[in-house]
Amino acid sequence: MKRKAFIQTKQCVACGCCMKVCPRSAITIPNGVSAQVDLQRCVGCGKCAAACPASIIELSEVSNETQTLV
Repeated sequence: MKRKAFIQTKQCVACGCCMKVCPRSAITIPNGVSAQVDLQRCVGCGKCAAACPASIIELSEVSNETQTLV
């Protein structure tokens, strides 16, 4: 099992703080609406969660094969 970052997109204001600190460039803000995580790139380091001023990013365990929440 690996940890991955998940963003509560309805509460995201697209400030970009998470995107700036991600060492793998796994976070994007398509159309400036809300941040999204590329689960293939995310290594679960938690830097985005620590940087988020709204505290809406959490790390969750995911299945290795399917990349889905467990």
